Amino acid sequence: MLLIACPYCGESRPEAEFRYAGEAHLARTPDSLDDDGWTGFLYARGNPKGLHFERWRHIHGCGRFFNAVRHTVTDKFVTTYPAGEGRPDLSSPELADKVAEASR
Repeated sequence: MLLIACPYCGESRPEAEFRYAGEAHLARTPDSLDDDGWTGFLYARGNPKGLHFERWRHIHGCGRFFNAVRHTVTDKFVTTYPAGEGRPDLSSPELADKVAEASR
């Protein structure tokens, strides 16, 4: 079972309380896209092997959306942070050890 830390509630809770909501930090698409561009915006998403920036919702808790960095191979979460904040610096001293741990 995964434990996910909600940045708003401040608690690590079981994954059953959360819902995955897709890739994080996607910019809205301009209205001038043709059909192929619109299809790409709706359906083409990154599927990296390694660290992935994701959007989650604490559905059975505070109900708020937040972002997380998770390693897709090990399923370990590096960090979670409030929605609307920029991507965290993964090379910072406080996160570098967590990134290394998540990669093992």
